[in-house]
Amino acid sequence: MGKEFGSTDQRKMERTSFFRRFVRDRRGSTALEFALLALPFAMLVFAILESCISFAGQEVMANITDDVARQLRTGQLRPADVAGNKLTNLICDRLEIIVSTDCPQQLLVDLRQYTTFADAAQAGFQIQNGDVVLMQGTSSQTFANSPGLAESKNMLRVFYKWPVMTDLMAKSMANLSGGRTLHFASVTWQNEPFDN
Repeated sequence: MGKEFGSTDQRKMERTSFFRRFVRDRRGSTALEFALLALPFAMLVFAILESCISFAGQEVMANITDDVARQLRTGQLRPADVAGNKLTNLICDRLEIIVSTDCPQQLLVDLRQYTTFADAAQAGFQIQNGDVVLMQGTSSQTFANSPGLAESKNMLRVFYKWPVMTDLMAKSMANLSGGRTLHFASVTWQNEPFDN
């Protein structure tokens, strides 16, 4: 019986001395610190890259929207040039430098004429159940493609459902269905007095 008791005490002392030696030993501390910091650092780097790519996509889309609006304002693009899916395809062709091949399915375009700029200022949108809903004041609208003639007041709104690639960012950035976030650009103008 004394032998068993002595061996248990001896094991406890060995475990205690092993723990003390482990705490005092600094040979692997750099590797341990790296292992503990590698995951949070990688997550931070991916979050920064995701945000930068998303911001670049937003800026490219805003520039394309401004350019298309300028062409409509000056009469370079006529209603026949943007009828049907032509406007969506025109924007997608220019966006292909930064977006995936499913652009026509993810791009929403609203082009319409307004009587006054005050009416255009009432236009807005909401995200309901993960989808974009156009609003005019408090009533909802459907997407339209109806540019005005010379000297008319117009508004072009472009929405792109940008895919969020990093799971960490998907939880914080995604506000649309399918783990996507919304990129939005809008231009309001009065057409120049070109020949209809």
